[in-house]
Amino acid sequence: MFVDEVVIEVKGGDGGNGMTSFRREKFVAAGGPSGGDGGHGGNIIFTVDEGINTLLDFRERKFYQAEAGENGGSKNMHGKDGEDLLITVPPGTTVTDTKTGKVIADLVEDGQRVVIAEGGRGGRGNTRFKSSTRQAPKFSENGEPGQERKVKLELKLLADVGLVGYPSVGKSTIISKVSAAKPKIGAYHFTTLKPNLGVVKVGNYSSFVMADIPGLIEGAHSGVGLGDDFLRHIERTRVIIHVLDISGMEGRDPLDDFRRINDELRKFNEKLMERPQIIAANKMDLSQAEENLENLREVLEKEGYEVYPISAITGQGIDELIQRTDVLVKETPDFFEEDDEEEEVIIRGPQPGEDDDLFDIVEEGGIYRVIGDEIKRKVAMADLSTDDGLYHFLRMLKKLGVNDALRESGIKEGNTVNIEGLEFEYSE
Repeated sequence: MFVDEVVIEVKGGDGGNGMTSFRREKFVAAGGPSGGDGGHGGNIIFTVDEGINTLLDFRERKFYQAEAGENGGSKNMHGKDGEDLLITVPPGTTVTDTKTGKVIADLVEDGQRVVIAEGGRGGRGNTRFKSSTRQAPKFSENGEPGQERKVKLELKLLADVGLVGYPSVGKSTIISKVSAAKPKIGAYHFTTLKPNLGVVKVGNYSSFVMADIPGLIEGAHSGVGLGDDFLRHIERTRVIIHVLDISGMEGRDPLDDFRRINDELRKFNEKLMERPQIIAANKMDLSQAEENLENLREVLEKEGYEVYPISAITGQGIDELIQRTDVLVKETPDFFEEDDEEEEVIIRGPQPGEDDDLFDIVEEGGIYRVIGDEIKRKVAMADLSTDDGLYHFLRMLKKLGVNDALRESGIKEGNTVNIEGLEFEYSE
């Protein structure tokens, strides 16, 4: 089974809680704070493995979470950091944040890595809050929650050559003839419901990867029929072989088919028209083929296209088509430009909260709600079990500008404030 699109949820590991403790040593009457920091949570990291060619495993498991950091200990002991969770994906996978619609990563090269969800930082122990005016802080900080994301994974085939054309023009038969691929073949539309890959060997020292893209129809660029589910795979190819049924057995004009398919490619991605495209006029063993070929050549060769008459059934013209395709593959540069000097293998994704405002204030029925990803993290990290911890939290809110924002929103003495689930009565 070929799976080329799936949505999963990922969560970085939570940071460990900081420790509240004090030195208790012999002959030391009043020891100072000694609480250590919590460990950082592990990251969710996607890594490319060229040995994988589908996203099938993600259909069985939809949620991934990295290891949490350990809590801090007494005697200023730092908690152990959580282990990163490495998730392998096939080359050609794009990762998109479903909330923002932004592409987080385009994973192409074997071994390439990207941090998809950051682990939370460890909470600070009470030692870190000691100051000249606060000698014995009786609070610490909870660990930061790990970053949560829902992401869409899309696999775009990494092939040198893509076969395009209407359904049932013979693409599957061609790839079965020139490679070891064994696609399902039948005399009806949409036989191919998944792209087929085959390695085509040319002579003793040359080869290229060919992809049989499922048949396209009008409106495919906007999702009609099999639609843009498969158009995305053509984006990766260097050379396009446009397969036409030159016999016109189904009552279609081969030249009209050529124009319509190219129109779909152009609407999906204008840059596809810059790729080398050669014409495979298939089914030359059938009647009307010679007459239609003459008309096709008269038009398309004037436009600069190379037309190769072939028969996928008998093998006529296949060798010439493959030889020319091999030359074009060698002459055409990779679609992806690579920097040979680039050594960094981990690409760090967007940091938590970098695209978010610190908070928003929404008034609902007399209750003033303070919401936002950043303020949610602050609440999660606050130690509200002691008066000192609560006082520190309130000072932090003031520093962030929450107090001023509430006053600007028209809050009155005695109104209720809800900060990500924490409710209290407002007072100046």
